[in-house]
Amino acid sequence: MNEKLGIAHFWAQGDAVSHTVAMALLLMSAFSWTIVIGKLVAHLRTRSSTIAAMQSFWNAPSRTQALDTIRKEDRSGVFAMVATDAVLAAQAWEEKAATGVDASEFIGRTLQQSTLLAQARVERGLTFLASVGSTAPFVGLFGTVWGIYHALVGLSGATQVVLDKVAGPVGEALIMTAAGLFVAIPAVLAYNAFTRANRLVLAQLDGFAHSLHAWLAAGVRLDGQARAATVTALRAAQSH
Repeated sequence: MNEKLGIAHFWAQGDAVSHTVAMALLLMSAFSWTIVIGKLVAHLRTRSSTIAAMQSFWNAPSRTQALDTIRKEDRSGVFAMVATDAVLAAQAWEEKAATGVDASEFIGRTLQQSTLLAQARVERGLTFLASVGSTAPFVGLFGTVWGIYHALVGLSGATQVVLDKVAGPVGEALIMTAAGLFVAIPAVLAYNAFTRANRLVLAQLDGFAHSLHAWLAAGVRLDGQARAATVTALRAAQSH
């Protein structure tokens, strides 16, 4: 009997409900790992390019060159997106300055909207990971309950317990429990790790947006000492 028991045996003796639960867990796991790998690659790209992109941007002699530089060096794309929107807003205000619109307010609103879009881009996929982490154990638990139900049905009307009748359903129940945890635990760990990493990125993005606002609305640009302090802060944040 031991030679017959295995994943293939449990799958063969399962019904449509158990197969559906197993496929749901498999799909949840596949999508979760796809998101985890994609966000890990994106985070590594952001980590490696942000400092160089910020240095090149603030060292550029003109807006056009600053935009060209950050578009090339910001591999994450979020800082380049915010910088592009801010510069375009400043140019639009300069063309329509006669309308009496306040430059600081106009550029500030543009930066706020652009930062929110960048935040949504950075946090993309986290909701799915949180959903998988919270629901996968219960999906596995449902499969466990269904397997136990099969075991009880197999025992109904029997005058004595026959191991062959209950081993399959009980094994199926245990596998479903393990599968639910196997799907949920990596999703929860990844969600927590990416939430912390995104918090650092968003803090850097917020500081960058404030510096952009000061430069484009008031003409106040970071000098060499301020640039060095900003780079040092970025490196310190990324090292923790």
